[in-house]
Amino acid sequence: MTEYPTSQEGPQPVASGGRTDEPGHGTEELGHGKAPLPAAEAVRTHAQPQAADLPRPRATAEAPSASDGAGEPGDSTAGPGQGAARVRAGRDEAAATEAGSARTRDGEAAREAAERPATFGQAASGQAGTSGLPSGIGVDATIARREGDRLRFVGAATRRIARGIDLDEIVLGLCRATVPTFSDAILVYLRDPLPVGDERPVGPVVLRLRRTDRLRPIDEFTGAGAGAAAGSGSGAGLAGAMTPDGELDFSQLALVGPQGDLPAAELCEIRPGGALAEVLRGVRPVFGSSAAARAALPELLGADHPVPRGQRAILAPLRGRRRVIGAAVFLRTPERPAFETNDLLVAAQLATHTALGIDKAVLYGREAYIADELQRTMLPDSLPQPTGVRLASRYLPAAETARVGGDWYDAIPLPGSRVALVVGDVMGHSMTSAAIMGQLRTTAQTLAQLDLPPAEVLHHLDEQAQRLGSDRMATCLYAVYDPVSHRITIANAGHPPPVLLHLGGRAEVLRVPPGAPIGVGGVDFEAVELDAPAGATLVLYTDGLVESRLRDVWTGIEQLRERLATTAQLTGLDHPPPLEALCDDILDMLGPGDRDDDIALLAARFDGIAPSDVAYWFLDPEETAPGRARRFARRALARWGLEELEDSLELLVSEVVTNAVRYAERPVTLRLLRTDVLRCEVGDDSPQLPRQRRARDDDEGGRGLFLVNRMARRWGATRLSSGKVVWFELALPAPPAAPERH
Repeated sequence: MTEYPTSQEGPQPVASGGRTDEPGHGTEELGHGKAPLPAAEAVRTHAQPQAADLPRPRATAEAPSASDGAGEPGDSTAGPGQGAARVRAGRDEAAATEAGSARTRDGEAAREAAERPATFGQAASGQAGTSGLPSGIGVDATIARREGDRLRFVGAATRRIARGIDLDEIVLGLCRATVPTFSDAILVYLRDPLPVGDERPVGPVVLRLRRTDRLRPIDEFTGAGAGAAAGSGSGAGLAGAMTPDGELDFSQLALVGPQGDLPAAELCEIRPGGALAEVLRGVRPVFGSSAAARAALPELLGADHPVPRGQRAILAPLRGRRRVIGAAVFLRTPERPAFETNDLLVAAQLATHTALGIDKAVLYGREAYIADELQRTMLPDSLPQPTGVRLASRYLPAAETARVGGDWYDAIPLPGSRVALVVGDVMGHSMTSAAIMGQLRTTAQTLAQLDLPPAEVLHHLDEQAQRLGSDRMATCLYAVYDPVSHRITIANAGHPPPVLLHLGGRAEVLRVPPGAPIGVGGVDFEAVELDAPAGATLVLYTDGLVESRLRDVWTGIEQLRERLATTAQLTGLDHPPPLEALCDDILDMLGPGDRDDDIALLAARFDGIAPSDVAYWFLDPEETAPGRARRFARRALARWGLEELEDSLELLVSEVVTNAVRYAERPVTLRLLRTDVLRCEVGDDSPQLPRQRRARDDDEGGRGLFLVNRMARRWGATRLSSGKVVWFELALPAPPAAPERH
């Protein structure tokens, strides 16, 4: 049979079993043998009689024998030369008749071979397919047919193994391809953990039983063997699986485990220099009856696992590109003919294709893991929960084969309880696109912390994209929401427009100047300021949600608007739909052919801050400013019923305002916000941020921020384009407990 090239090292077993003294049946080595002749051609080759082997026809009236002399007396035309010619003519006619009979038998044998099922190893060699043929011709036809069956099986099995893309699919393909066509049971052991690429193993090499497969007897399905299969004693199960001749029948072994595993050891540690290590190092499959396998199989399967007699087991090492990664054990029951020498070649092919497939699956799994981690680190782990707005997000890759992409979203808290909402899309679906997306996202976060206007942020992002390369294109939408003023400022760089869902159920596509994509260069970006009423929901998305091969972008945007309106109608007009459920409902609008691109989705619910919960003052940079700030703070706390916080708030406000007045040249701002916490913000025109330090015993100052750090729930400082803001938060007092009813 023809053997496909493998990556295994060392000499391979020689294919034998055919006649070596006739055409088409020479000795074949792995990768160097000729393709076997078809059954019909094999019969034809052996059926053609040679001229020297033809029988001599008996003498007739037309062809007298040599003992008749020159012919009848008186026959002047019959001479010695003419008699020889008649003999040759008779021989030619007989040869033609014999060749015609051989061709007839050849066609019948070919048809009979074509009608047989392609399951080799079921009939004894030289028995089937010999009816009506000479014994030698019948044996050769059977051998040719069985070798053809082997070749067809190897082709079908390797195709099934190659269809798998992950580890489990490849191992399952090996098991399903070999049972029952090639073997009655199979056990697959793989290294734990599997090495990736050039990784060197650390510690002892351990094989773990990955999967087993076998044919179950019919009584297990009918219930007759259920009791035996469920028996807890391994000795009773093995005794019931023995044939009268003392051989083991694997089809009668009780199943172990939830997947019906054969009773074999789950883990096997390979001992250096042991019998199993030597077999795996040799790479070539060996029969279970060989001396090496008789010592290696108990080490692999466990001392209690039975090993069949004779050539009914094959131990095949699984060698990948660089090292052995496991082993496969093929088993046959006594009712089936034992393995033949050519079956070692079949096992070698199956083991090689499986090992190379596992190697590729492991590498693919590592690449997919790296891609997932890269994409996960490029996107926010969790969204912040700033005051006055609630957020929800979704991200979907384009496909399993393209896990990384350039879509991203972000929510960045800003001074003054504002929040920046960002969504963008870098061109492409590759590691490069994801890396560029990460750089642009980091740049956007840095620019947002400077409190730049949205148009300025897009302008700097455009410059950054040009520095990254001439073909680095991206779209981006940047919006800043202010919960105090209930306004939102939006700037767009070639991105699909956002959709605003109002509290009453009306959904509208916001009219935002489209702008040019980031990376074009030399263009201006325009920002618009719009109302953001309380209870409204702003939906930001990438084009993968609304554009596909089946619809254009504007059709998709209209479908999104209608979907939001329908969802609001179903939820009720007096309250908005839940954010998480709304995001899931938006993604449900995608059809079977609508996933051409990755999707980033960001939804923001505007709650806002009521004007009654905000207090705002301007303080001149004078020495009296801290005292005025303390009086304003006491009045606000009295109005809100938070007198318990007067002492703490007065002390902290005095320290922060004093520090601001020391460096400010313009009026200082003081703002108090009452939400779930009490937030105080002090702004001035000095860009220098305060830093906490430990004051010495003889220092007159330097203790203000130490007090803020000890007494405040949280605090921080943010640099603005016009200066800085120092803020801190105090926890609200617990509400009084309701009086108990007697």
